Amino acid sequence: MQIENNQLLRFTTAGSVDDGKSTLIGRLLYDSKSIFEDQLESVSATSAKKGHRGVDLALFTDGLRDEREQGITIDVAYRYFTTPKRKFIIADTPGHIQYTRNMVTGASTANAAVVLIDARHGVIEQTKRHSFIASLLNIPHLIVCVNKMDLVDYNEQRFNEIISQFEEFSSKLLMKDVRFIPISALEGDNVVNQSKNMRWYQGGTLLNILETLHISSDVNKIDARFAVQTVLRPQNEEYRDYRGYAGRVASGIYRVGDEVAVLPSGFTSKIRSMNSGETEIEEAYAPMSVALTLEDDIDVSRGDMIVRVNNQPEATQEFDVMLCWLNDEAAKPQAKYSITHSSNEQRAIIKEVIYKVDINSYDRITNDKGLNMNDIARVKIRCTRPLMIDSYRDNRNTGSIILVDENTNETVAAGMIV
Repeated sequence: MQIENNQLLRFTTAGSVDDGKSTLIGRLLYDSKSIFEDQLESVSATSAKKGHRGVDLALFTDGLRDEREQGITIDVAYRYFTTPKRKFIIADTPGHIQYTRNMVTGASTANAAVVLIDARHGVIEQTKRHSFIASLLNIPHLIVCVNKMDLVDYNEQRFNEIISQFEEFSSKLLMKDVRFIPISALEGDNVVNQSKNMRWYQGGTLLNILETLHISSDVNKIDARFAVQTVLRPQNEEYRDYRGYAGRVASGIYRVGDEVAVLPSGFTSKIRSMNSGETEIEEAYAPMSVALTLEDDIDVSRGDMIVRVNNQPEATQEFDVMLCWLNDEAAKPQAKYSITHSSNEQRAIIKEVIYKVDINSYDRITNDKGLNMNDIARVKIRCTRPLMIDSYRDNRNTGSIILVDENTNETVAAGMIV
């Protein structure tokens, strides 16, 4: 298969239990011919054993034994597929409230979120919760699939009612691009192929929308941010005096000759050269991994950030974060955690829980300061040394942090800097 466009789109799926997420992804893979023959044979055999008339599409994604036995999705299942127009990574996230953390981690790098609504039930609490998380994570594109249209006789009025329900509550959220599609994942209507049962719908199929979403502008190209991951000193004959700084461009564009500042020291220099692998390049942009050299001999180490002189992040030890608690154990007041921000690691404490969010009603809870698994709260964090931060709304890469328990080495929380 020849690929016209090498662009990668990551999208996450979310919906209530039995809304048909796994069936939808199975249909997407099956109808776009992205299933390997041995996998198709295995799923066909399992479907027959279960007494299904045809292929149970949900089995293409429900990989865990517990999921298959219960018929639900309890973990984040990642799937990769390719069409002639684009490459895709799908994060199939759970619908249960106790797996909010799975959706947060699965959706954190997504370009788009596909939220499923059962046409019979309309907008429910879980729809609001998943949409809130998509908004919180600043996912640029939201595709609302009204599924099981076959069970409401492909009724256009019912589809329009659900759009009104969704728009009524989503007006409180920050969403840039929302699209609505009436589908039947089980029957294949408007997933890969245009539905003959809903000629009143003039929009594209789900696959068509995923293939044509404009995602180039989703990356911040204005604020140049490059976090140093390692310092390269080959110490061989060919590169005796080479001192390169390797990392990934988080945002913005870097060119040879640009005047830059190294933070936190504040020393300035110019970019002498840049390499991507073995190739010398003149320009680098997100999300390229590159090594660059500077014209001046400056002390630069892992965790430092190379930015433009006239466009710098905020350097601060104390800041507010929307935090999702991921761990079974509750947060300990004033306990020290290891904080990771880009390539910078240091120690921090949760200084204060300002409020928690009821993710069903969006209400702020100010009288409960405990942080338990799946809680989302606005907290104040204090670090041992300044971090170079941007707000998450401006820059998803330099606006996010994780907290790690130093004793167990477990990631206990993920946060978006306000």
